[in-house]
Amino acid sequence: MRVLRLQVHSPRLRGQSLKKLSRWLGLLAILPALYLMAAIYGAMIARSAEPGVDGHELTRDVLLLRGPIHYDILLPIDDLSRARFAGLAQAGIPLTAPQARWLVIGWGARRFYTETPTYSDLSLGNVWRGIIGDDSVLRVDVAGELYKDLPIRHLRLAETEYRALLDGIWESFALTPEGLPDRIDVKGYTSSDVFLAARGRFNILRTCNVWIGEQLRAAGVRFGIWTPLPLSVSLSFDLYHSE
Repeated sequence: MRVLRLQVHSPRLRGQSLKKLSRWLGLLAILPALYLMAAIYGAMIARSAEPGVDGHELTRDVLLLRGPIHYDILLPIDDLSRARFAGLAQAGIPLTAPQARWLVIGWGARRFYTETPTYSDLSLGNVWRGIIGDDSVLRVDVAGELYKDLPIRHLRLAETEYRALLDGIWESFALTPEGLPDRIDVKGYTSSDVFLAARGRFNILRTCNVWIGEQLRAAGVRFGIWTPLPLSVSLSFDLYHSE
């Protein structure tokens, strides 16, 4: 006859398990607070501009447009940007349209960015994929005259900084063998925007807003060393570039 053995868990063992579970839950509860504190601290510690840039006349305007969770860079459509981003025309961007004044560029996680045109389309799967890591894309659009009440920050750059910024942003595109931006066949948010393959991976430590800071610092602009949240970008700008 087969005898069944019954396992008896003592109250002491159950208590130890509950204590371990409570410790893990407590750690998970404080992680967002630690992330926020680091995001603020990273925005406050800025890398100085490259030698030789300070003191140059600030003649170029670049805009930072804030959304609920994301910043875009707005570049003026001028002779320099038209020449540097000429390849975007073949991807469908109307750079030469008479009403086009600004080139709108944002970097982000591929699944989240391309599948969430509105927050009603938000899915936990895409959020989780962005946290742990996903391929990146660039969303590019053009804009005409801007509304005065938009949440925009105006950044004044020297000529050398502006040229370096254009070069750095262009290098963020994952180009085809022909040297052109690689358009992704997904529906955009507007009638004129497109999604293009980008270099690098997106994750919770390297977000769209971190990319903004990377581009500015690489161009020689003084900016926070880690800016994962819109709050971080706003704070760093207000500390070092507000008039």
